[in-house]
Amino acid sequence: MEFVYVVKRLDLFVDVVPQGLQVPDAAAMEALLGRMAERGFFVERRHAELDASMKQLIPYCVVVRGTDVFLTRRLAAGGESRLHGKRSIGIGGHVNPVDGVAQGADMLVEGMRREIDEELHMGGSWTSRAVGILNDDSTDVGSVHFGLVHVVETAADVTVRETDTLDGRFVALAEVQRLCREERGSFETWSSLVIDRLDELI
Repeated sequence: MEFVYVVKRLDLFVDVVPQGLQVPDAAAMEALLGRMAERGFFVERRHAELDASMKQLIPYCVVVRGTDVFLTRRLAAGGESRLHGKRSIGIGGHVNPVDGVAQGADMLVEGMRREIDEELHMGGSWTSRAVGILNDDSTDVGSVHFGLVHVVETAADVTVRETDTLDGRFVALAEVQRLCREERGSFETWSSLVIDRLDELI
């Protein structure tokens, strides 16, 4: 039984429900993180997946090395059947109670670090910075998730850990953009939204 961190939709959004990739200014991001910390709670994932009145918070990390982007594809052995075969530039996942050793926004950072450690072998040091938020209510997956986008920068080699569920490699940004233009349906929706503006984020 897995529990995931959620925020009620009505507590997360004020006045306007953003769609797509948004890049808030520092004050707006701080206010948003504050609402997440104050009003979030853990709920059983199987309930959260079926209830669009709640948003599951997902740290969504784009790993870059210079102007190369780590591009992955989810394999059939992966846990989320709705994403099998999809390309992605996002590494991340749910925030779980184990991440709650820190409170508030720090819990989200701990969730991000754990997800990176679980999914990737990072061959050296790395840094991260928050660059935006993702919301897409047009799909079943998107309607119950909310992404916190981070750019993770490294100069090291990176490989995937669970090669039965994921494969990945660094690809030049221009090639990722070309693939997304020509084969958009092969990308996760969140990834395609980020790729559209990635050159201005890295």
